[in-house]
Amino acid sequence: MGLAFSSATHAAEPAAKPVLTPDQQAGKDIAFSKSEGNCLACHAMAGGTEPGNVGPMLIAMKVRFPDKEALYKILWDPREKFGRGIIMPPFGDHKILTKEQITQVVDYLYTL
Repeated sequence: MGLAFSSATHAAEPAAKPVLTPDQQAGKDIAFSKSEGNCLACHAMAGGTEPGNVGPMLIAMKVRFPDKEALYKILWDPREKFGRGIIMPPFGDHKILTKEQITQVVDYLYTL
């Protein structure tokens, strides 16, 4: 009895989308909302359409920001890290988003 080999090539399965927690989903909703976070106006990220290209792509966020607090501080007031010439608004300092909303956005960004 001989062995049969399949010559069919199997395409790589696309990675399963992570199941988001309620806070992560809320963060995604804020990030994609034009009336709240509006991250897509300046940043490309997974699942976003018509992203801007002014800011860096929002990918590999856990690697780029191993300390969640550092990312939170940038969203709260990016001027602290990048100076007054930064285009990104200080979401917390200018009361665009609440502390809870910024935490939710950070939680979502950590899934990217």
